[in-house]
Amino acid sequence: MTKEQAKNLPIIGWREWVGLPDLGITKIKAKVDSGARSSSLHAFNIEPFVKHGKDWVRFDIHPRQRKNKPVVQAESEIHEFRFVRSSSGESSERPVILTQIKMMGQIWAIELTLADRHEMGFRMLLGREAFRSRFLLDAGNSFYGGRPVRKKKKPKAE
Repeated sequence: MTKEQAKNLPIIGWREWVGLPDLGITKIKAKVDSGARSSSLHAFNIEPFVKHGKDWVRFDIHPRQRKNKPVVQAESEIHEFRFVRSSSGESSERPVILTQIKMMGQIWAIELTLADRHEMGFRMLLGREAFRSRFLLDAGNSFYGGRPVRKKKKPKAE
């Protein structure tokens, strides 16, 4: 990509709200990380199984940061298994799925590794392969795609 082509790309921040429609997630806050090659999703109860002769995985997701509810259950065909080195330097083999991501009015397919990220600050990490040639990253700002509308809490009855 030339510098001229890059000038026409939309800008994203280091945090963005994204959707994962194939997995039943309308919104999840993702950390956009140009230092990470692959993208990762917080998943638990990860269970590989065979469906129609192909390897699949069933897993649960907590899409809300620092919350254990709701729990979204999802299934996907396994694209491959990959060794991934975490930010702490540990290497582990993870299932990789292909799924659609929705961000800033665009929808495209990305690879997602499934890992237990409950100790991490974000439930999803969007690595550079997912946004390369699609967006430019402004590492100093967030939420170029906007923020979800929050529901107002009902006042407590006295």
